[in-house]
Amino acid sequence: MTNRLWIYDTTLRDGAQCEGLSLSLEDKLRIARQLDSLGIPFIEGGWPGANPKDVQFFWRLKEQPLTQAEVVAFCSTRRPGTTAANDEMLQAILSAGTRWVTLFGKSWDLHVIESLKTTLEENLAMIRDTIEYLRSQGRRVIYDAEHWFDGYKHNPDYAIKTLEAAADAGAEWLVLCDTNGGTLPHEVSQVVRDVLAALGTNREVPVQLGIHTHNDSGVAVANALTAVQEGVTMVQGTINGYGERCGNADLCSLIPNFQLKLGHNCIEDEQLVRLTQVSRSISEIVNLAPDDRAPFVGLSAFAHKGGIHVSAVEKNPLTYEHLEPEKIGNRRRIVISDQAGLSNVLAKARTFGMDLDRKNPACRQILEKLKDLESQGYQFEGAEASFELLMREALGKRKHLFEIKGFQVHCDKGKEETVNSLATVKVTVNGQDILECAEGNGPVSALDAALRKALRNFYPAITDFNLTDYKVRILDGCAGTSAKTRVLAEFSNGQDRWTTVGVSGNILDASYQAVVEGLEYGLVLGDREAIVLTMSSY
Repeated sequence: MTNRLWIYDTTLRDGAQCEGLSLSLEDKLRIARQLDSLGIPFIEGGWPGANPKDVQFFWRLKEQPLTQAEVVAFCSTRRPGTTAANDEMLQAILSAGTRWVTLFGKSWDLHVIESLKTTLEENLAMIRDTIEYLRSQGRRVIYDAEHWFDGYKHNPDYAIKTLEAAADAGAEWLVLCDTNGGTLPHEVSQVVRDVLAALGTNREVPVQLGIHTHNDSGVAVANALTAVQEGVTMVQGTINGYGERCGNADLCSLIPNFQLKLGHNCIEDEQLVRLTQVSRSISEIVNLAPDDRAPFVGLSAFAHKGGIHVSAVEKNPLTYEHLEPEKIGNRRRIVISDQAGLSNVLAKARTFGMDLDRKNPACRQILEKLKDLESQGYQFEGAEASFELLMREALGKRKHLFEIKGFQVHCDKGKEETVNSLATVKVTVNGQDILECAEGNGPVSALDAALRKALRNFYPAITDFNLTDYKVRILDGCAGTSAKTRVLAEFSNGQDRWTTVGVSGNILDASYQAVVEGLEYGLVLGDREAIVLTMSSY
């Protein structure tokens, strides 16, 4: 590739330090294969020897290697007062069997003196000795200059000496790390220029620079973009920006910016169209809800709500979109709310496979119904599945697959402070009345279980639907416990996600509305034009 930019993913190590994120061995392996399929050239797997999980991770990848990515082991320089050859930590790194090792060392004299409790000269020796030893063992080395920008601001001469020590010892990339995340883009630009000038271009092996930024000042992506503009050739980051404190630079923003806007080659175009899918798949693996407002890959990244916006986008998407969402595997969405105009309704219908005539009286009926329901507390911009069912109802295309005749929920608080719930539902399906009950760890769980039990013999696909999120909003807090409640229920079948809404003064009734519509919508999702009923005998 010409104009190649090397992407280095550290989701499995730096990203795993995100608060609330915990990865099992199988999680790490699944993420690594997702990154490999995306075409990421360097995947940092962890610190072998720091914990048993990381050791096992590298062993497993020896048995079943990735298809194209280089898996990288991560470690620090040797300890003060010893030699690299005698440092047990480095033996664990070698045992991981990776061709590449990323080594981090101290750039900031404050850390050398206060954290390592050693001299500035010994720190330089630690950097040189460790890299030379790894090179002697056949490893290629990426050197992460930890706290580089803070170190350079405090003592530029010494910070440069640490990079020179790493380069002279054989490191192939020198990565400038904004470890505290406090540096701004104009500072990054100037420092990168200073480093290139200080290290010069007359070396036998030219210096290659990398950048590793954190988001504590909200500019991690901007800092990485700036560094590349100044000549950096490796960018480190994480999928979805996971990382300690405020996170790392988000590769889901960086890769499309580099490739589609700055003309750098990061991954193949056919891999780039998988970016949104990989982002959401990894968010599922780490069990953190996707950020709907994330640039490029978020559910709302190409969403249009205002009637004027929708009308313009329908004529020419360039009017309100900075690039084609399909290039990164996302899609355009028309958001429905009480601010919607007729253009929103027509555009939304097309996404559901219904081409409506503006003169059709049903269109106005849908719009009026929408605004009436939203005035009651419903919210359809976050519950598009419910809106599609509402639209089908108005057009006479909604086929009611089942009818709920009634339900009861009983809760019993046990001695161990657990609340056991029992739900009973009466459902009519295909002319048959079904009465079922089920237990759950709460009223919504019990109601969901009872509904599935009543319906699964008629609609086997329902067993694949999972309730993935459940949100409750009190709409009029001044009313106390009599307040009206809005419930949003999100479901998934492993491939698609859909959300439904219910509103009531009774939280169970609101939940019932959302759960029932969620199960119904999942059954019609596969074919929006014709609902094919695949019933088995009860």
